[in-house]
Amino acid sequence: MSLNPIRDRYESINKRNFHQAIINLLEEEYKILGSRKVLEMLADDIENLHREYYPSKNQVGFGEIIFTTTKDDGQRQSYGKKTEDYRTITVALPLITKEDVERRIYFKKGDRNSNYRHREARDIETMVRLLKSAKQQGGLLSGAELSVLMNRSLSTIRKYLDAYRQKTGEILPLKGYVLDQGSLPTHKGIIISLYEQGISPADIVLKTSHSQDAVDRYIKHYGQVKNLLRKGMKEEAIKEITGRSMKVVREYIKLYHDLNPVTKSKK
Repeated sequence: MSLNPIRDRYESINKRNFHQAIINLLEEEYKILGSRKVLEMLADDIENLHREYYPSKNQVGFGEIIFTTTKDDGQRQSYGKKTEDYRTITVALPLITKEDVERRIYFKKGDRNSNYRHREARDIETMVRLLKSAKQQGGLLSGAELSVLMNRSLSTIRKYLDAYRQKTGEILPLKGYVLDQGSLPTHKGIIISLYEQGISPADIVLKTSHSQDAVDRYIKHYGQVKNLLRKGMKEEAIKEITGRSMKVVREYIKLYHDLNPVTKSKK
């Protein structure tokens, strides 16, 4: 019998909460019986998931949208891996800013094409903001996700990515770039191009949003192909020696010739 019945009556109020409701559900409806500690841990995990996927309104700022995307935790793409198999994270993305609204208020029309150029510049700024914000919070947006968030076609998103890269020389942290997915042929080329310019691997990591392991791997594989090419090896021999696929070997051979046109002309 309790020595402090008054205390028990008041303490019971705090026990009628979401956490305890989860434990009761697991015990009564799902018949999960056993260690109370395990049930407490399960309830904690469920509460944390709920907070992540359904944050309170005071955690969301002006123009922000809560969005669940791929988690940037070093996971690698593997053949046959489904999108839902990648770990996820929920982030608050600044889809609209007060500056966006102000620019729409004060924008004045100029020549016939000014509206188009203004929209494209605004879209690229939004795209950069979304990608960098997701990355800072530990997430990676895909081209398809950008397409939905910005209401633009995939081809338009690709055009914006190319335009930004050509203008700034920076590779944005798109999921496909960081995880080496999809038909994005530029990431190897840009990394190796920077390397051939004498830029250190650490600085390449900062410029390309790739992990150090990924950058080191590209440089290592390229270096192997480059050395064997200089020794006069043919494609098949390089494939056998390096253990790389013919497609990858040819990619690196093309990169070498593109970045060393003098060597190619001598050959």
